[in-house]
Amino acid sequence: MPYIAPEAIIEAKKMDLLTYLRNYEPYELVKFSGNTYTTRTHDSLKISNGKWMWWSRGVGGRNALDYLIKVKGLSFVEAVKTIAGHTAVQAPVYEKPQPKEDNRPLLLPEKSLTTGRITEYLFGRGIDYEIINYCIANELMFESLPYHNLVFIGYDENHFPKYAAFRSTNQMKIMGDCSGSRKQYSFRITSGTGKDVHLFECAIDLLSYATLAKMSGENWRELNLVSLSGVYSPAKQIEDSKVPAALEKYLSSNPDIERVILHFDNDIAGRKAVAALKVILPEKYQVIDEPPRKGKDFNDFLCIRLGIAPKKIMKGMMKDEGNNLPNQSRTR
Repeated sequence: MPYIAPEAIIEAKKMDLLTYLRNYEPYELVKFSGNTYTTRTHDSLKISNGKWMWWSRGVGGRNALDYLIKVKGLSFVEAVKTIAGHTAVQAPVYEKPQPKEDNRPLLLPEKSLTTGRITEYLFGRGIDYEIINYCIANELMFESLPYHNLVFIGYDENHFPKYAAFRSTNQMKIMGDCSGSRKQYSFRITSGTGKDVHLFECAIDLLSYATLAKMSGENWRELNLVSLSGVYSPAKQIEDSKVPAALEKYLSSNPDIERVILHFDNDIAGRKAVAALKVILPEKYQVIDEPPRKGKDFNDFLCIRLGIAPKKIMKGMMKDEGNNLPNQSRTR
């Protein structure tokens, strides 16, 4: 093995892949979204937070040296010499370190032993019993104590809960994310196969779409359904917008996806979100806009199809009825 000075090896190991590509192979670097990059040659290779992962091959690393060896096929000596040769001609300009990831633990509310309240609530909004029971059985949602809220759960690759959102099951409009939630692991029902991913603003719309799919004779379990866990707000300048965390994570983990189907609301915010994603998502994805045919969102559309009062009407009715109830029945 040819001699290489230990100092050269140490310096080569220090260089991260993003810095290497920015300085010495800028033509190869392609911005995916936010702080995530890919390469022109390998679009399933993602670079983020000082690390890189080549998803289609299942290999990754921490620095440029790993990349030159594992991806470009250079020997260790060749890789070190390549980096040393570049730095001898032009000193690298390093990127500023990114803010550290929020490592707060996810705080879940106490779990009720019963699920009657959330089942009644979801069925009242038109969601199919089979889909409700599937989500409960697979711990994708549960009923919390003491207020019997509906809690949606999202998991990471190791099936650890990383996201949770709650919403009240009575007439009070109370909803939010649990402390420590990470939106990249938002609520979803996915098959892990297929070329399409369906995107929704919230979990209720996702469940409504699954119900509509079942009503149409489609196998809803074969679909990839992902919630953004909130309205997506693009930047004022569309080209400066970031891909939503939940979508970015799903696409990076599922390189076979070809079509991104958007099922956002029929309102100004929903239309702006669609316009932005059509611009900022990489060209490899076909972006399709499929809003509900009637109503503001997919739960409205489902309720209309079933002939039941949409939630906005129901809320008004419940509020009127609530005015005739004792105070303790309407307070938490």
